Amino acid sequence: MPVIDDVSKSKPLTMESAFYKIIMLFSVSAVLLLNLSCSDKDKPSDIDYYTFEVINSYPHDKEAFTQGLIFGNGFLYESTGGYGRSSLRKTELQTGNRLQIREISDDFFAEGLTLYGGRLIQLTWRRKTGFVYDVNSFEILQTFNYQNEGWGITCDSEHLIISDGSSRLRFLNPRTFEQESSIQVLDDVGPVPGLNELEYINGRIYANVYPSDLIAQINPETGRMTAWIDLTGLLTPDDIRDGADVLNGIAYDKKNGRIFVTGKLWPKLFEIKLVKQNK
Repeated sequence: MPVIDDVSKSKPLTMESAFYKIIMLFSVSAVLLLNLSCSDKDKPSDIDYYTFEVINSYPHDKEAFTQGLIFGNGFLYESTGGYGRSSLRKTELQTGNRLQIREISDDFFAEGLTLYGGRLIQLTWRRKTGFVYDVNSFEILQTFNYQNEGWGITCDSEHLIISDGSSRLRFLNPRTFEQESSIQVLDDVGPVPGLNELEYINGRIYANVYPSDLIAQINPETGRMTAWIDLTGLLTPDDIRDGADVLNGIAYDKKNGRIFVTGKLWPKLFEIKLVKQNK
């Protein structure tokens, strides 16, 4: 989900977009803090808690307003947002070098990205329009429409799974793009709002929670939270002062079991190992 309405360094925040960001930050942070504190104090929790260990770090384009991130065919594919600067990219992991790019029409604010059946599928924010691309040529093969806003997207073996910034995830037929079901994501206290960029890893949905340093791990059958992953401190204070924005972007290398994370306007992409904490 976009942090800045136009995401242009040459254009300041409007009062409307700045107000939206402040309200969203306050409301989501308040709910998450309440949920975490109540689940700790009021009753035993079956939710696990993880921090992280950095295994490797790689260069990342700090001009890229990351909205979607995936790993496939040995490369990173990334969807970047902003009116007039949205794109679909293929990059080399080790160097961060951009190998291929398709600029998106100025009318669209690009969002989440996934790879299904050899095709790249990209959402847009408010236009409720998705694009299907050939993974090699980046040629548009198809467009489709969906309900609500488009934030994050991932897939299992049977469905596309999309978020719209609320606590609800929707499951779409990958051939017709019709919605077949939905789940509300809940922790021990209640709904978890702000679900953003998504990744499907070993039978669980991982969701960036906007605008925080937390990732929610979710059971896709029930919507119940199975873990909180806290990535606070992943970026240095210098990186943050240099303009890096919120955590956003989860990619999984299924072959080698590697998890990659980055954020909007981050200068680095990290390979991390999850470290389980005692309750």
